[in-house]
Amino acid sequence: QLHLVESGGGLVQPGGSLRLSCTVSGNTLDYYAIGWFRQAPGKEREGVSCMQSSGWTNYSESVKGRFTISRDSIQNTMYLQMDSLQSEDTAVYYCHADLLRAGVLIDFWGQGTQVTVSS
Repeated sequence: QLHLVESGGGLVQPGGSLRLSCTVSGNTLDYYAIGWFRQAPGKEREGVSCMQSSGWTNYSESVKGRFTISRDSIQNTMYLQMDSLQSEDTAVYYCHADLLRAGVLIDFWGQGTQVTVSS
């Protein structure tokens, strides 16, 4: 029904920036919310940022002020701009989308992209 593919990950030095992209294919007319999650080795997946269809956004305390989520509805692409990156930001980042189908929220995930912050 929906296919998400992340890109833009890589190796960056502390204090650097990266922009992650997530292209979405499929019917997005019933889009409800989008977001970014990350998972470091040995840790549980955690939410980084989300955006509802209303435009409301939320960020985890650890990234607030440094990361920015955005969406291009025409190109069906979501972004995560990451600035002032720290070693603690190292993780696999996943894009996520919630679609409302028949009154039920359905989750879709990308395959993940590696972000490594190291000097």
